[in-house]
Amino acid sequence: MATTVVSWAKARGSRTTLYVGGLGESVNVDLLRSAFVPFGDLKDVSLPIDYKTGRHRGFGFVEFELEDDAAEALENMHDAEIDGRTLNVSLAQPPKRGGLKSRDPVWASQDDLLEQNKGQDPMEHLEAKATA
Repeated sequence: MATTVVSWAKARGSRTTLYVGGLGESVNVDLLRSAFVPFGDLKDVSLPIDYKTGRHRGFGFVEFELEDDAAEALENMHDAEIDGRTLNVSLAQPPKRGGLKSRDPVWASQDDLLEQNKGQDPMEHLEAKATA
């Protein structure tokens, strides 16, 4: 069972994927997996990494094969404890797109930007705007 960011990103927002918050620094993928495997077969377990520190960010995602197993785990693990920390377990939400806090550009692709600027080179558009 491989843990990948790709499957984590695709699975978010489904009714089989749980968000698990409140994780201490000592929690790793194996510990998180062992805490949730009693509720059913798991597809994936991931702990997003903070690239600045190299450690996980205090939350993770657990994806189950079946919706019923995820619902049972949610019911039983919300407010449970791992390593003395209380867990906050909920259904994972789909990633937010756009807005000021997003890491994605305001336009979806370079084609959208060019369309918005009527085929004009983006640098020419910015230079024209700066001299106006």
